[in-house]
Amino acid sequence: MKESETMTEAKQYVASIQQMIREKDAGQTEFIQAVDELLPTVTAFLEEHPEYVEQNILGVLVEPERIIQFRVPWQDDKGNWQVNRGYRIQYNSALGPYKGGLRFHPSVNLSILKFLAFEQIFKNSLTGLPIGGGKGGSDFDPKGKSDAEIMRFCQSFMTELSKHIGPNIDVPAGDIGVGGREIGYLFGAYKRLKQYDAGVLTGKPLDFWGSKGRTEATGYGLVYFVKHLLANDQDSFEGKEVFVSGSGNVAIYAIEKAQELGAKVTTCSDSSGFIYDPAGIDLELLKEIKEVKRERLTEYANQRSSAEYFAGESVWNLDKPVDIALPCATQNEIHKEQASLLVKNGVKIVGEGANMPCTIDAVEVLLEKGVYYCPGKAANAGGVAVSALEMSQNSQRLSWTKEDVDQKLDDIMLAIYETCRDTAKNYGEEKNLMMGANVAGFGKVAKAMLAQGLV
Repeated sequence: MKESETMTEAKQYVASIQQMIREKDAGQTEFIQAVDELLPTVTAFLEEHPEYVEQNILGVLVEPERIIQFRVPWQDDKGNWQVNRGYRIQYNSALGPYKGGLRFHPSVNLSILKFLAFEQIFKNSLTGLPIGGGKGGSDFDPKGKSDAEIMRFCQSFMTELSKHIGPNIDVPAGDIGVGGREIGYLFGAYKRLKQYDAGVLTGKPLDFWGSKGRTEATGYGLVYFVKHLLANDQDSFEGKEVFVSGSGNVAIYAIEKAQELGAKVTTCSDSSGFIYDPAGIDLELLKEIKEVKRERLTEYANQRSSAEYFAGESVWNLDKPVDIALPCATQNEIHKEQASLLVKNGVKIVGEGANMPCTIDAVEVLLEKGVYYCPGKAANAGGVAVSALEMSQNSQRLSWTKEDVDQKLDDIMLAIYETCRDTAKNYGEEKNLMMGANVAGFGKVAKAMLAQGLV
């Protein structure tokens, strides 16, 4: 077969799978977006390996191995019965047990969880650790609920979920709305229903076999990824103007590590608006407001004279000079127009702390203008990497020091960056880290699936 015919066949094959997903999963916009983001970038790999086209590897890969949906009845503090939907997407186990977080948020639906689980496959592949991809959660909203209500919900949720997970099958972690408190309640419920097994959940509190450094891991890992990118160009964070969105764990610890490395971080946000603090974010004040008092960012502006609060606005509408942008809030927060504004204001690097925070149109703008775009499946893999390290510690009945975990995290993020860089270069796309991440993550999973008989 001629090379041009192979190329045409691979492109046609990719297009046919994209069309199939649009027809079969119509209305699942986030999932379709994730598929459309990944599939076209692996065409060159498929051109080199036509056997994957012949075996219909993409047709198998885009279908989850298992989707579990269940009801979660629970009683509020007034004695009224409430009900939510629970989910677990066990997407791909070619590289190991399903691994991915649980999200408790009103926006949770099948499309969002499928997109997150699909991304998780390749993110976990890039870590080099033996973990497959999954995701789960519920449309339950922990905000405004008492500890007792959250405990009862978690116990009801785990009553069903416990039938489908285990340390060698599926190891959930936390995500939006699921922190140490929720993981603790979920772990306690699992223990009562099954048996004590520290390796069944990650993100546990330190008192019962959680890993030091897990809370900071995603934010630190994001900054480590960008640090290695900068070092590759003989540069550093020193003196850089950095915009960050979000004010949860990812954002807070990205701010912390960027500041440690000499950057000036001037923004953060929550669902109500954002802070612009030209003097630099006061990290201790931010932690007190968000982690201790659990208040809105308006309180930061009230206590910090240098800060300005923009109600109902996106950080990415801020028309100020910026060197590095770290979106750490949620999916699709940077659109084409906002990407163009970042380019106008001098951005050189966009590193995704959240999952898919840039729309496809926004990514196209960044790549076209020569901006280094660090996709979430690579740049925010630090959280799941340390979750896998927690699994290792649990298996060994050991607890590593925070310094050991942090060094392993930095090493993993360096390896991920180098993999993305080198893969992109091998395919003639030297600055296209998205292409490098997608091909490297996909190639490893595809090879494992083929070797195992596409199971």
